[in-house]
Amino acid sequence: MPKVVPDQRAKFENDELFRKLGRESEIKYTGFRDRSHEERQVRFQAGCREGHAELAFSSTGTNLHLQFFPSNNHNENGKTERLPTREYVDFDREIGRVHLKTRFILNGVCVVCKAWVDLQRLDGIGYVEFDEDKARVEDSVLRQSMAQQNRRLRDFEERQRIQREEIERQAEAEVERNESKA
Repeated sequence: MPKVVPDQRAKFENDELFRKLGRESEIKYTGFRDRSHEERQVRFQAGCREGHAELAFSSTGTNLHLQFFPSNNHNENGKTERLPTREYVDFDREIGRVHLKTRFILNGVCVVCKAWVDLQRLDGIGYVEFDEDKARVEDSVLRQSMAQQNRRLRDFEERQRIQREEIERQAEAEVERNESKA
C-alpha cells in the first residue's frame, strides 16, 4: 500500500485539516498528563533530547507523536544515530524555549512540522508546511511501486490467458477424441 497520495500538493492545499495545520496555532505537550507539572517539564525536555515528544494542535485536536530525526540519520560507521541534531531540537536558539522540527507523512502527504514550546508552560506555537523534497522522493517511490504492480498484474493476466487457452485446447481435443470414437 502506498505511503502517499498521488497528488500530495493538491491535497495539502485543498484539505481543510492541512489548511488549519498550515497556519501558526497553539500546541501543547500532551505526555504524562497524570503527573505533576514539574515532572512533565522534566519528562518533556528528556523526551526532546532523546528525539521524541507528544504534541497536540489545539485548533484541530490533532495529536502527534513526533520523532525528531533526519530521515537518513546514520553516522560514519553506518549505525543509526538515536540523538537528534540541533536542526531538529534546538534548546539554544531562545532561552526558555525549545525549537522543534520534524519531517513525516500525514494523511498521505509529506510535511515538515516546525514549532517552539515554552519549557515552563509546556505550550507554544507550531505549524506544518508541505515538504517538497520528501514529496518528490515519495512520489517517485509511489510511481515505481505502481509500475511494478502493473507489471505483476499484466504477468498474472497473461498467465491466466495462457491457462484458459490450454484448458480450451484440452477441452477441444477431448471433444475431438469423443467424436472420433463415436
